[in-house]
Amino acid sequence: MALREAAVKKYVVRLSAEERERLEDLRSKGTIPARRLLKVQILLKADVSEAGEGWSDSKIMKAFDTTDTMVYTVRKKLVEEGLDAVLSRKRRETPPVARIFDGEREAKLITLACSEPPPGFARWTLRLLEEKVVELQIVDRASDSTIGRVLKKVSSSPILKNAGSFRPRRTPLS
Repeated sequence: MALREAAVKKYVVRLSAEERERLEDLRSKGTIPARRLLKVQILLKADVSEAGEGWSDSKIMKAFDTTDTMVYTVRKKLVEEGLDAVLSRKRRETPPVARIFDGEREAKLITLACSEPPPGFARWTLRLLEEKVVELQIVDRASDSTIGRVLKKVSSSPILKNAGSFRPRRTPLS
């Protein structure tokens, strides 16, 4: 029965002895994340080699309470990219939110923060910088916390020097 269903499938799971042993070790350890454990179990049950059980997708879905997409994706990734690709997560290529300050804009912000404050102010505040970078069209919009994060990376910023004073700790003389 399993061989007939496997012949119809586009992505057939055939694990080598080493791959099967590796998956068995991962499953028996019990310290891997649940999603990875699910993938391991899907692969072990879907394996049509002599050591495998060759379960159908519907049987795997019922046994592990998962979707057909998950089973299909695990099969496809194994066949196309290999076992390591199935077990590891793909690194994200782009950040979830684009950076507001790139190198050039960051340099302009630092130059502004190191310049003289506007008349009537003793020093630049994050709110003043927030308004000024938008006014000068350095960026379209920015929050004071974003500006603070950018300036935190810069040790020469006057804002950070005024934020707190450093006092060396006194050691008692014995």
